[in-house]
Amino acid sequence: MMVSISLAQLAIQIGAQLNDTNASEVNISGIASLRQATAHEVSFFSNRLYRDDLTQTQAAAVIVSQKDLSYSPVPALVMDNPYLGYAHAARLLNPIPKSYVGVHPTAWVSPDAHVAETASIGAQAVIEAGTHIHEHVEVGAGCVIGRDVRLGAHSHLAANVTLYAQTQIGQRCVIHSGAVIGADGFGLANNKGQWVKVPQLGKVSIGDDVEIGANTTIDRGALEDTIISNGVKLDNQIQIAHNVFIGEHTAIAGCVGIAGSTHIGRCCMIAGGVGIVGHIEIADNVQVTGGSIVLQSITESGIYSSGTPLELSQRWRRNFHQFKHLNDIAKCVQTLKNNSKFSST
Repeated sequence: MMVSISLAQLAIQIGAQLNDTNASEVNISGIASLRQATAHEVSFFSNRLYRDDLTQTQAAAVIVSQKDLSYSPVPALVMDNPYLGYAHAARLLNPIPKSYVGVHPTAWVSPDAHVAETASIGAQAVIEAGTHIHEHVEVGAGCVIGRDVRLGAHSHLAANVTLYAQTQIGQRCVIHSGAVIGADGFGLANNKGQWVKVPQLGKVSIGDDVEIGANTTIDRGALEDTIISNGVKLDNQIQIAHNVFIGEHTAIAGCVGIAGSTHIGRCCMIAGGVGIVGHIEIADNVQVTGGSIVLQSITESGIYSSGTPLELSQRWRRNFHQFKHLNDIAKCVQTLKNNSKFSST
């Protein structure tokens, strides 16, 4: 759906200051990159690597910070956080099309389920008994919603999402295709070399304004619930094990694995490919850089890393060979120190 708005109105909507009143009535109908934007599109600048593109842009206007304003050859929408402005502008200029209201003829809805009149249930979806789907919820084609699930108002499920029994989803959540929420956690007891399944009796409880990426999996709790708090953002292909707790407004990038009973605090940022062992706690406002392995609790906020940077394979093998001898090297250094102290006396 095409949306057109004046530059002055756009500035108001995104909380920016337009620096050129002569451009107030210019109509904006889209958003594009600095390099590709045209005379009726707005762009943004938030990364100094693209400064050359900024100086040559043909956009109608650029969302930019005060410190970079002098580099803009076109009218500017000035604000402290241009990337945030871009997010607001992109949403305003590209509204999500509304689905039809009602139940598709090929969907199956249990007579014992409650579906609000304003909800949308897509083709081939299955809604089982005891489930409550609230106002303005959109359930995509092929979704399977188990027994006694709750879907909060204005939440959106893309095609082929699976919600196991008793899963609780808050308001305004977005769950992308292929996500599986509420499957059994990996609970097994060893009986003389053979594995005995431990029943998973908890559920998954997801707060408001949560986004869950494609093919991400969140396991139900063993006894207590797995909890994803308000405002959490999860990327694609993340594995969250049973009884994990994730605090409000934490963001986790793709391919992260979180083992069972881990407690992650508020406003954390976990980069892609991180592995987190179970039964540990991570404090609020912690950042973990990509590819790190978290083996113990983190008790203070800050930025944490592990692993070795990429280098030529031959050099890496040589360094790894030396790494295996670090303990011997440390003992030799300590011996030299002790001998030096003895000689000095």
